[in-house]
Amino acid sequence: MIRVAINGAAGRMGRTLIEAVGAADGLSLTAAFEHPESDAVGSEVDGVRVGPDIAAGVADFDVLIDFTEPHATLAALGPCEAHGRGLVIGTTGFDAAGLDRIRAAAERVPILMAPNMSVGVNVAFRLIEMAARALGDDVDVEVYEAHHRHKIDAPSGTAVRIGEILADTLGRDLSTDAVYGRVGITGARDTGTIGFHSVRGGDIVGEHTVVFAGAGERIEITHRAQSRMNFAMGALRAVRFVAGRESGLYGMADVLGEDTTG
Repeated sequence: MIRVAINGAAGRMGRTLIEAVGAADGLSLTAAFEHPESDAVGSEVDGVRVGPDIAAGVADFDVLIDFTEPHATLAALGPCEAHGRGLVIGTTGFDAAGLDRIRAAAERVPILMAPNMSVGVNVAFRLIEMAARALGDDVDVEVYEAHHRHKIDAPSGTAVRIGEILADTLGRDLSTDAVYGRVGITGARDTGTIGFHSVRGGDIVGEHTVVFAGAGERIEITHRAQSRMNFAMGALRAVRFVAGRESGLYGMADVLGEDTTG
């Protein structure tokens, strides 16, 4: 039995993860955490008391799932490193220093980090790479994403990952070739750019579309998430992958490459 902890247990994604773990074979929710000021601290979820301090509860779990905010995720690294606990990180919006900190931690413990753990999104990543490779510079590429009004980063981590896939495949550099929205007299579009457009509103779970616009035809690859449970089920596959694994930084491509059973 793999002992699982949830950081951000009272949040929208945290509650979904708790539900998913409770229904999963071979996994057991044994710890839950929230920030110290949360009203959820001291309450119980599925028989587990929500605590404010991962360090104090680190003996109670094998793998920590963290879909919170960058500062909270980074704070969780130390206790997990010190006690050899694996992490599954779905948090997005890290700066360069934060990513370096995660890479350093992955030298000591297994960490799976992905901007989107939906299996469907990761299949879409592969389709996007395939289309970009086939179409090349004959098309213009634009990335559209939409999320709920509470999301704090833009573009989404998933959209950024799509941009990285496009840039790597097309031989471009996001630091110079990305265009984030357009306003005013922008002039004709440069074929080498990769455009990003973000929508925030309501309770949109997550939508991503890549448009490959050519002369006389257009290809669109879209993924729409209708429930957070998609992300949770992918996270559970990630937990099973990480548990007992050697240190290293892994992604969902590693999970999908090894697990073909669904």
